[in-house]
Amino acid sequence: MFRKNKEKPIQTDNNTKNTENTEDRQLAKTLSENIGMFRAIFQDDSTIIFRDFENVNAKGFRCCLVYFDGMVNTEVSNENIINPIMNADILKIRDGGQDVLDILKNKVIYANEIKRSGNVDELLMALFSGDALIMTEGLDAALIVNSKGLQVRSLQEPGLEKVLQGPKEGFSETIITNLSLIRRRLKTPDLRFKFKEIGTRTKTRVCICYIDTLANDDILKELESRLDRISIDGIITSNYIDEMIKDSPLSPFKTIGTTERPDVVAAKLLEGRFAVIVDGTPSALTLPFVFMEYFQSADDYYTSFFFSSINRFLRCLGEFFTTSIPAIYVALITFHHEMIPTELLLSITAARQQVPFPSVIEALILLFTFEVIREAGVRMPLPMGQSVSIVGALVLGQAAIEARLFSAPMVIIIAATGITGLLTIKLKGASILIRLGLLLLAAFMGLYGYIFGVIGAFIYMFSLRSFGVPYMMNYGSINPVDLKDMFIRAPWWYMNYRTKHTAAKNVIRQKVPAKEEKKG
Repeated sequence: MFRKNKEKPIQTDNNTKNTENTEDRQLAKTLSENIGMFRAIFQDDSTIIFRDFENVNAKGFRCCLVYFDGMVNTEVSNENIINPIMNADILKIRDGGQDVLDILKNKVIYANEIKRSGNVDELLMALFSGDALIMTEGLDAALIVNSKGLQVRSLQEPGLEKVLQGPKEGFSETIITNLSLIRRRLKTPDLRFKFKEIGTRTKTRVCICYIDTLANDDILKELESRLDRISIDGIITSNYIDEMIKDSPLSPFKTIGTTERPDVVAAKLLEGRFAVIVDGTPSALTLPFVFMEYFQSADDYYTSFFFSSINRFLRCLGEFFTTSIPAIYVALITFHHEMIPTELLLSITAARQQVPFPSVIEALILLFTFEVIREAGVRMPLPMGQSVSIVGALVLGQAAIEARLFSAPMVIIIAATGITGLLTIKLKGASILIRLGLLLLAAFMGLYGYIFGVIGAFIYMFSLRSFGVPYMMNYGSINPVDLKDMFIRAPWWYMNYRTKHTAAKNVIRQKVPAKEEKKG
């Protein structure tokens, strides 16, 4: 069912183990020895804080609070940890054979999450996560107290996935915040969160999200298997995981989707799909991902299905134009003059007088120039980027035409190509390659080369899989149920079924009318 990922996992060197060899090391019973060990591990690191203090009612009872500056809420640590421990009557509240850490955990410290551990590696991971450690004299264990005070970005609307209506929230860089945004939208006990740690040095938390009563178990096993095979020293963004687990890693087409919107993730999960949330990344991976999702937008489901269907059809049409217009124009100009109306042909011929380049070279130069201007506008600051785009599009284009470097019809063709390509910005990379291939084929073989190129592109896309699901799922289907959310968006009362490729356990989305159920 599944295509094996042919890309070999990146192997880590044997020397990537922590030089301090903290794995499986346990704390000592001497407080000074434990403090010295942590100081040695974080040698020359001035961000780690060691706060020694004593209890006023128990002479000789010493503690040490360890945390990273900037990662702990100092008000919480002072009022809920240090102050209660310093002023508690330890001897009075001690009950039987309880040791001091159990007393602090159960009767003294005010915190919603406290864990006891003596493993140095686990304590280090707690420090890196923003927790505080409490070590005492005479015990070979410490308390991990949840006192996180990390500075996080407030929730904002994603810049690339704005909607006219609907929620304005987007993911942040904190994995717990992102999961809470999903949980708030899916109030069901069937929602599952499976955590993994990937990266020998970064120990990045990765969460697999799915609805247990909808998702395909075979896809879940394959996803977990691919994640477990990742061997790398660090995961910084979700794109690291995307490249390592996707089908056909050299393909220009995405087989794993990305989104910054929690409502989109919730909708994907309701379709029986999976989401992968990576700590530190304000976007989620969604899978399986099929070709039609390039043309779907969150706004399609927040506006009238009439308006949404028109917009989706325009996106599909825009993808055809951005990949085909240059190739068809070059083919007609070079090989098929008889297919152009006489008046239009005379106009194009007059415009091409004294132009020094063949039409295909002219198209390649202008396409390259357009991509340079677009990239420059994206990378520059916003006001300057807009100025560069305007100057590049208007001034340089007009000057090139007046200087007879390029013909006016070709400039119009390339401008239309670039504008229509912006309708499906997520398909940008694949569109550029398809456009280039079709253009070269059309330059050498005319419309025959263009048609062969289109057929070859479709054959290739039909051969792709995303975690066992056909990449061109439902294309060519004659079943009306499969076409309700394809080129147009049908009204909600008409979309009663989920796709069987993803929601293997339950394909019924809503109560099916008796007539339609009999037909099915």
